[in-house]
Amino acid sequence: MIIVHATFQINPAKENLFLEEIQPLIAASREENGNISYGLQKDVENEHVFLMIEIWQDMQAVASHNSSDHFTKFVAKAKDFLTAPLDIKAYEGQQLKL
Repeated sequence: MIIVHATFQINPAKENLFLEEIQPLIAASREENGNISYGLQKDVENEHVFLMIEIWQDMQAVASHNSSDHFTKFVAKAKDFLTAPLDIKAYEGQQLKL
């Protein structure tokens, strides 16, 4: 399982547009083969910061997602919303039974 955290620091003047533009990416990504979870969270400690938390079955699913039309279209416009470079971290993990 691959876990991706993408941190977006958003220009306050463009936050509503960012939230509107990212919705098709979220919806389409959730429908992809190999997607387990794909959600955008607002940072409650840092204003105008959002975290996309993605969980994928494997690296092949991540690679397919990264080359998808909906992903590449969003990435092309993402820089217009950002006040800092996009921060992406990826982890390999497995679900634990508690």
